Amino acid sequence: MTEPVAVPPLPDLLDLEPDAAIALLRAWMAERGEPAYRATQLFGRLWQRPVRAFDDIMELPKALRESLAQSFRISSLELATRQKSTDGTEKFLFRMHDGQLIETVAIPDGDRMTFCISSQAGCALQCAFCATGAMGFQRNLTPAEIAGQVRELRLLNPPILPTNIVFMGMGEPLMNWKAVSPTLTLLNDPRALGIGARHITISTVGVLPGIVALSERAEQFRLAISIHAPSDALRKSLMPVNTKYPLSDVIEAAKRFDRRVTFEYVMLGGVNDQPEHSAQLAQLARDCRAFVNLIPLHPGGSMGFTPSGTSVITAFAKALRARGVETAVRRSRGLDIAAACGQLRTERLGRRAPVAPDEHREIGVA
Repeated sequence: MTEPVAVPPLPDLLDLEPDAAIALLRAWMAERGEPAYRATQLFGRLWQRPVRAFDDIMELPKALRESLAQSFRISSLELATRQKSTDGTEKFLFRMHDGQLIETVAIPDGDRMTFCISSQAGCALQCAFCATGAMGFQRNLTPAEIAGQVRELRLLNPPILPTNIVFMGMGEPLMNWKAVSPTLTLLNDPRALGIGARHITISTVGVLPGIVALSERAEQFRLAISIHAPSDALRKSLMPVNTKYPLSDVIEAAKRFDRRVTFEYVMLGGVNDQPEHSAQLAQLARDCRAFVNLIPLHPGGSMGFTPSGTSVITAFAKALRARGVETAVRRSRGLDIAAACGQLRTERLGRRAPVAPDEHREIGVA
């Protein structure tokens, strides 16, 4: 018996940066005798005024909508779960075409609305205090799946619109640079989502080639580095990636980054919150003029660690400021829902067997 031939999926327009998508659509329209403006007209309905299907673009002729559906696709993420905290934070669990689940969080704060988005399903880095790391790495997300999280919230009724984007959801974004770089364009380009570059922050554990790649982009995207420990010995025990990218190398990369860097520092009770740690962290921050963001450990995803007490965090912040380091303490949000990164996905899927990083052909910055 002859095996059935697999039919490749239609090109996903949401995977393409604006220039590439518009050029492709113009060529497609020209082949069919359609005016060139139809391409930009269609592209505007992908991101700015998004639709779920070609048939929803009523300004296009019906026959053209049918032809488009035979040539391209507009992918979507299935909303599996939506939770809202008493503090206004909302968490969304999206199911992708292969059953993988990813998380997105919308965090209101005055006139700001920050989206925390995912770049991978799971994570290969296995940081000791992170629920996402405990689930292991499953696969990289595509640009359509990363930027699509923002798009899906725009499609809600009423829509939720971001002022800020942080890549602090599931996964290490700089280990998926092949998809994250075009996603940054989609987020920033005024023809797509139009979010200012200075309102988009990429958070990394310190993947050095990715930091270099980010610094080479002309836009003023922000960089946050997950430090979490001020010495190599302690950081290695909490974050195995420190073996490949030692703290001293990460600090040197931060010094060379041509924009201000933020240090993210999760406060772990009795582990990294002692006076000697604040002194060491202050020295690192001064070395590269970094802003320090102290993060109370979310108890929902603490992985056996104990959050530092409020008085300990206050004293730690005071010690940093006394040494000339600008410091903020992040408020814990969504404490009454599964808002710790990876927690909601784990509740729904359990712990799946991870995929080794070298088994996934696209992991890495190149």
